[in-house]
Amino acid sequence: MKRALSTLGILACAGAANLFAAGGGDEVIIVYNTAMPESRQVATYYAEKRQVPESQIFGFSLTTNEDISRAEFRDSLQRPLAKILEARGLWHVGPRRVPATASRASFEAQVVVHSRIRYALLCYGVPLRIEQVFNLKEEGTEKFRPEMLRNEAAVDSELVMLPLLQQNPPLAGPLRNPAFAATNEAALHPTNGVLMVARLDGPSVAIARGLVDKALHAEKYGLWGRAYFDLRNTTEPGYKLGDDWIRGASEVCKHLGFETVVDENPGTIPAGFPLSQIAIYIGWYAEDACGPFAQPEVEFMPGAFAYHLHSFSAATVRSTTRRWVGPLLAKGATITMGCVWEPYLSGTPDVAVFTARLLYNNFTFGEAACASQSVLSWQTTVVGDPLYRPCAKTPEQLQQDLVARGSELLPWAYLRLVDMNLANGKPMAPAVTFLEELPDTKRSAVLTEKLGDLYEAQGKPSSAIVAYTRALALAPSPQQRLRLRLTLGEKLAGLDRGAEAYGDYQELLREFPDYPDKLAIVQKLLPLARKLNKAADVEKYEGQIKQITASNKP
Repeated sequence: MKRALSTLGILACAGAANLFAAGGGDEVIIVYNTAMPESRQVATYYAEKRQVPESQIFGFSLTTNEDISRAEFRDSLQRPLAKILEARGLWHVGPRRVPATASRASFEAQVVVHSRIRYALLCYGVPLRIEQVFNLKEEGTEKFRPEMLRNEAAVDSELVMLPLLQQNPPLAGPLRNPAFAATNEAALHPTNGVLMVARLDGPSVAIARGLVDKALHAEKYGLWGRAYFDLRNTTEPGYKLGDDWIRGASEVCKHLGFETVVDENPGTIPAGFPLSQIAIYIGWYAEDACGPFAQPEVEFMPGAFAYHLHSFSAATVRSTTRRWVGPLLAKGATITMGCVWEPYLSGTPDVAVFTARLLYNNFTFGEAACASQSVLSWQTTVVGDPLYRPCAKTPEQLQQDLVARGSELLPWAYLRLVDMNLANGKPMAPAVTFLEELPDTKRSAVLTEKLGDLYEAQGKPSSAIVAYTRALALAPSPQQRLRLRLTLGEKLAGLDRGAEAYGDYQELLREFPDYPDKLAIVQKLLPLARKLNKAADVEKYEGQIKQITASNKP
């Protein structure tokens, strides 16, 4: 069994043996806003946690607004930062011959030719968005499409291009990312034209500080949980690319052993859908956080990545209700990305590339985020600890730690083993036997629910019901409990065990009195009450249906 778990880990972090040497805090510069004391607090906290040298922490006096003018960005942040990096010897700019192309002669450019740092971390209080400069005339932009003549941008994305500052790249439109889809971390380096930029930010200082804490927790104990993907299921040419990316990300997670759920419905995931123990969430396309993410509690696991593709998902990161980045962070996500202005779909991160780099190639969050962006000097902001590496420990180390601690996370490792084998074509029967004989299954709601799912897939609904019922007694999380109740009610009704289904749905409403889709449950209870000749309950549920329906009308 230990040998099988070890094999799981090797597969789950494939490629880990051939890594470019991973850096630590000495590869990071920290930028904070001296006009906001909280900004320095976050900078100091991160430096302590990641051992960033004090000589690599820089404060600049900036506006405390999320928006900054192009002039202030240039004069108070961009140019002073480039100057101090050169002065401190953190990198050196020198001449390099750029080879000729079919449309351009060879020329000499001033670029970063040596660098001791790879990452820049922006702290809570550093502005988010660079405002548009109107009537800007730039040489070489005459052939740009009108929609690409815009020059507003994310502060993060503009700073990624800092190594090329002396080449005076155009402000209008996006620029090609030379490290897009890189599979070698060495390509993600200032000497290749990119400085990886992320920020510790969010609706509050506490949330911003907590991002590094959750990242360190996941590095120590592993990233565990379930993966949820919300497609639009569209074939429309202008939008299909988004679905393709999200579907690709789901395949990565599935084959790496995450319990994976893909919603194919055109709308966003409804509020009543039980999202439990979230390790990964990727979906689209709503303006503000909605559905399960607008509920009081969301079950994000430590280290979780959450991303909602929308043109203005990061128009602000300070709100707990508006757009997506702020609310996702407020609900417990550890890392996320978003767009501050309209990027157009092709200008947003390729989440299939991101997921593969983060979970398969064992990149850091900063590396995976940078590699997933086809364009820079554009609209993407990256929020979270850039050094966070979910597979920081080898699978053998994680296994030994979890076993030695008697950790409650150990069942997730077994679940991933089972799911990975199934996703890679192994037969179901051995997986069932494995879970039946595993002592942890009898103590784990996670593994017992999985056993029920496998029984159902084998055509053994009665055995599945027994397993789901046992899982309810094993301290499932609230959202897992909700899913078990919903599943049990459906399976019991399907076997014509109406009285048991009736009791299950009633128990659901007692346990979850604020369940967002109460109408659906009452509509299931009504015919069961009629069949069971419960006249008083029939009257009660008829009244509730009328009341809920009336309150739901515009």
